[in-house]
Amino acid sequence: MKIDATLSDDIAATQAEAAAAEAEGYAGAWVSETRNEPFLQSLQAATATTTVTVGTAIAVAFARSPMTLASAGYDLARYSQGRFVLGLGSQIKPHIERRFSMPWSQPAARMRELVLALRAIWATWHEGAKLNFRGDFYTHTLMTPFFTPEAHEYGPPPVYIAAVGEKMTEVVGEVADGLFVHPFTTNRYLEEVTLPALRRGREKAGRTGLDGLVIAGPAFVTVGRTEEEMAAAIRGTKARMAFYGSTPAYRPVLELHGWGDAQDELNALSKQGRWDDMADVITDEMLHEFSVVGTPAEAGPKLAAKAGKYYDRITLYTPYDMDRSLLAELRAATVG
Repeated sequence: MKIDATLSDDIAATQAEAAAAEAEGYAGAWVSETRNEPFLQSLQAATATTTVTVGTAIAVAFARSPMTLASAGYDLARYSQGRFVLGLGSQIKPHIERRFSMPWSQPAARMRELVLALRAIWATWHEGAKLNFRGDFYTHTLMTPFFTPEAHEYGPPPVYIAAVGEKMTEVVGEVADGLFVHPFTTNRYLEEVTLPALRRGREKAGRTGLDGLVIAGPAFVTVGRTEEEMAAAIRGTKARMAFYGSTPAYRPVLELHGWGDAQDELNALSKQGRWDDMADVITDEMLHEFSVVGTPAEAGPKLAAKAGKYYDRITLYTPYDMDRSLLAELRAATVG
């Protein structure tokens, strides 16, 4: 299991953070789409490093067309010398329609078609195939030499997709190279929902098993050396869990554990703007189901046992202010 770093949304610090992650021994450096353009950050991270995987975790797929995504991904694969991963996520309907002013419908079917369109475009650029993609959501039938990028030795990047629900997870298994597991996921949900859905998707594509499919994603870790640090870490993790738990799309994870009523309460509090009260809904039982908790020496082996069973690579998800040296200790304790 590889341990990756998540870069901050401070675009001015991207190069320094990426270089530091590589120097510290992380296997990858991921950027997310929050306040900045993720492909610009990915380019900066690639420029500042030579060995680590660089990728988007995630870029919002439905805010862009397959052609714009294909262009960014193909260029970054070249600039990074094959180290770039195009990580995509659907986002949710209000953001796609009201923030990005883009169409929303049938997200799983749309994501499947978007990835197939990407691959058709890349086949035109990289292999010289005629572009003739016609789908329900996207149509790409025009590509002249003037607008065709020069083929390069690294080829198109791998495509990872973030998924929680069964339909989107099946799409990952069918058309993607990797799955981003949401941090708001438990091992039980992985075993009973995620992995079976991935296998169904693989079967649709005529594949057996999960060999060759990368399972990656952030894992909640709640660590501290002192009582004060632990209290802050617990509060921060519970607050982030509450934020995710308030979203109806993540309700199935809670329902699987018999905590569906908590989603109702969290959603109601969020609509009332009572964000500071939401962490109190998350019990210690929930915390320990979603996160490893303890000192770095205690949490490291727990994380290795919990995530190492399923994940090919993880990032350490710490949604609270902390002494960054804790992560070095945790990583050392995780890898043994």
